[in-house]
Amino acid sequence: MSGFDGGTLARAVVLHVDEMTELTQPDISTTMEPPLSGLVIAVTSGGTGGHMFPAVALSKALVRRGAKVLFFTDARAARYTDGVDGVQTIILPAGGIAGKGLKGRIMGAVRLGIGTLKARSIIKKSKPAVVIGFGGYASIPATMSAKWLGIPFAIHEQNAVLGRANRLVAHAAKRIATSFPTVTQINPNDQNKVIWTGNPVRAEVAALANSTYDVPTDDGPIRLLITGGSQGARVLSEILPTALVNLPEDIRTRLVVTQQARDEDLNAVRKTYDGSGIDVTLASFINDIPERLRDCHLVIARSGASTVAELTAAGRPGLLVPLPHAIDDHQRFNAQQVEEAGGAWLMPQDSFSSETVTDRLAKLLRNPAALTRAAKAAKTTGRANAAERLADMVLDMLGLNPAGTPNAENISKKDQGDTQ
Repeated sequence: MSGFDGGTLARAVVLHVDEMTELTQPDISTTMEPPLSGLVIAVTSGGTGGHMFPAVALSKALVRRGAKVLFFTDARAARYTDGVDGVQTIILPAGGIAGKGLKGRIMGAVRLGIGTLKARSIIKKSKPAVVIGFGGYASIPATMSAKWLGIPFAIHEQNAVLGRANRLVAHAAKRIATSFPTVTQINPNDQNKVIWTGNPVRAEVAALANSTYDVPTDDGPIRLLITGGSQGARVLSEILPTALVNLPEDIRTRLVVTQQARDEDLNAVRKTYDGSGIDVTLASFINDIPERLRDCHLVIARSGASTVAELTAAGRPGLLVPLPHAIDDHQRFNAQQVEEAGGAWLMPQDSFSSETVTDRLAKLLRNPAALTRAAKAAKTTGRANAAERLADMVLDMLGLNPAGTPNAENISKKDQGDTQ
């Protein structure tokens, strides 16, 4: 022991133990595989962006967790998955049968049948661990195939009414994920499968969940965002410019308006605003919706699923005008959910005149406290991290959730008290 005192020996032992610890402790960040590594998950959707946006958002979340995603869709919606890493798009023949004549229904049924045979063949070979459907008739081939092949599947409903395609398979689904706390047209026997995940929104909008609502001041600008969604913007273009121009001067001259209008309506809308003193930006497509949503004091819009999801995720008050001829009147039910929570005001289109809108806005825009309360309430009906919640649901279905596999009833109760 010559040359070592007790302290030196102790330090040597400690150094040796530390070195051993460094050698034997694995680097978790490099050795742990993503929870879905090596698994194939099938996602299916089609038709409009309202069905496709959340399906693509979930697909990206599943890829981040290691899954390989097969995305079953129709030809008109395939563009939504272009360039999405880790996702293989499979185009199926598909066609709706609602609201068509006899010939159209027959052709739609034939296309669905052919699409289902193709989906069944591919699913049988690829053996996905689970299938997730997002409604629309293009989702039927893959969800029906999953049912027949005994593969667990779930459905996601974007609206406050269970859609017709989802109704066809809901009884056999293992989970029914919803965008709203309450959804109609779900069979009472299936309520124990319902999970309120929310409706996925783009990342830039989800980030607004942590933003603060900018309360309008007595003499500051009042920012309005007016959107018509993918359809039905014309009535907003016809009514709102006149309604805003007729507001009292102390409100009108403080307005900063961003309004979406159809190309064919832009000139007429611009002429109505000319000389009014309103600072207005008009466009047929608004590229910077997240920024406009962040800064606005009030949104005036239709109440489609995507619009409502973004409004509530960001926590912004809305004046909602449901599209009156939407299938199953789902836009009215969407708007009612937010209105009942105190986050928006519903105006039916049949009472949406320039006079009534001027009167309603004059009262609202002079009441910043009401706008602030509505902004806070809107957020209680939204889910900013809905895509991750859906990915968690997939893990639960496969028994891979590290926190265990709670049943659907427990998940629903937990989420109802969580607005983030």
